[in-house]
Amino acid sequence: MYLEQLSLTDFRSYAQVDLTFEPGVTVLVGSNGIGKTNLMEAIGYLASLSSHRVSSDAPLLRFGSERALIRAKLVRGEQSTVLELEINSSRANRARINRSNPVRARDILGICQTVLFAPEDLALVKGDPSSRRRFLDELLVSLIPRHAATRSDYDRVLKQRNALLKSARAGKFTSGHEATLDVWDQHMARAGAQLLHARLELVERLRPHLNNAYAQLTDGSKEAGAIYRSTLQGALEDDGAAPAGPGSGDGPAEDLRQLSVDELTERYVQAFAASRRKELERGISLVGPHRDELELILGSAPAKGYASHGETWSMCLSLRLASYYVMLDDARTGGSAPILILDDVFAELDVQRRRKLAAIVSGAEQVLVTAAVEDDIPAELAGRRVKVIPGGIGEESMSGKVDE
Repeated sequence: MYLEQLSLTDFRSYAQVDLTFEPGVTVLVGSNGIGKTNLMEAIGYLASLSSHRVSSDAPLLRFGSERALIRAKLVRGEQSTVLELEINSSRANRARINRSNPVRARDILGICQTVLFAPEDLALVKGDPSSRRRFLDELLVSLIPRHAATRSDYDRVLKQRNALLKSARAGKFTSGHEATLDVWDQHMARAGAQLLHARLELVERLRPHLNNAYAQLTDGSKEAGAIYRSTLQGALEDDGAAPAGPGSGDGPAEDLRQLSVDELTERYVQAFAASRRKELERGISLVGPHRDELELILGSAPAKGYASHGETWSMCLSLRLASYYVMLDDARTGGSAPILILDDVFAELDVQRRRKLAAIVSGAEQVLVTAAVEDDIPAELAGRRVKVIPGGIGEESMSGKVDE
């Protein structure tokens, strides 16, 4: 799959901009702050309905605008698809597929698939667990779009359950509230089990690709791994109760992988009951996928806090490459190969890592790269060069310096 046309209206710094793309490598060159990343952000948003730079939609709208519009034409084999996504400031976002009637924004998930590398990826290693959970969930939704509803359902139930727990902490909890909490426990257990089950399967798919990608980017002297740590484990033991079979012990989530969604649901119900006293005292839900961790391992130590700056970058790149390889696995069984987006990444890397990353991605169906200085782009990424100027696009050339 590749992106053939992109049009933005009132998105970020652009009142209107139109671009055409081709398969292969396209490098967008322009000074820092000129809007290159805005273009890549729009493509990434079309794929995931989220930005890699901000947590809300408001900054995506050009200042003073009530809505922004992203239009894209995607080509897969002999078939082309036109997507339109309307981002609104005061109502739900809407989308169109091939100019049909408007649909929910999440109905377009899975049509445009991207893997986006950006300087913000350092948070995947150095940041808090929420960054790694988000990485997993976005990849999960890209591969299996119906899990957007799974995640949304869980977030909704978690919000309601937390509201009840906060009422308890404020002294407003009654026997009626306790019965209501039992009901929300059941809802949250089911939604949490579905999300946890999907994450555990995904981590298993990622692990071999992560280690392989890290070896490709480095001298291969250290192995890279990932361990999913669930709050479901240890919840019963922490309350002094006996373990409830597989998956109840503290540590990585090895045994949990053997459980079905129904079995995980039952484990969550037991864990909520065991943790209720602490949750009522603190006014928050202490057990669930929203507090789980994906621990990244380099050699025999956690990457966070122990990896050097270069190793941290290699681990971040390896995570993105691993997600790319997982998507390629899907593409071989009927899915689409993703568009690779490298947003101002090469400026952050040393020469050796630049060349190795470029060699790995150069064979992808479509690679979109941004750079402030063209000399940062390795020779392995020969292809189209496009000059980005304030408010739009300037000259272009092939496999050489952009015209000044």
